Amino acid sequence: QVQLVESGGGLVQPGGSLRLSCTASGFTTDYYVIGWFRQAPGKEREGVSCISSSDGTTYYADSVKGRFTISRDKAKNTVYLQMNSLKPEDTAIYYCATNGRQVATMPAALSPKWYDYWGQGTQVTVSS
Repeated sequence: QVQLVESGGGLVQPGGSLRLSCTASGFTTDYYVIGWFRQAPGKEREGVSCISSSDGTTYYADSVKGRFTISRDKAKNTVYLQMNSLKPEDTAIYYCATNGRQVATMPAALSPKWYDYWGQGTQVTVSS
């Protein structure tokens, strides 16, 4: 059974950093595409970042390029989202997801519709 569990969210001041974790069970994260998404109150879920399993290619939304970094730890079966220089507009519930595919290409890589399995989410609040 495919399960994804996010952790690492919290309250941080503008300019601060957080590292989110997405730990998987029922499959090996190294073999499949993993995406990070976020949803702010009253807004649609949007793609933040994605890592492809075939060659480790990464994708980022323009709004987070240069500030967020996605990576994976094979031994821990976990994918991370390092978030630096956080802004109030980054406030949202963050989700990780997978779809059983090995290769991700844009624009599908950051489209929620392309993913089948989702975690429960972790809240990130950026506020002073």
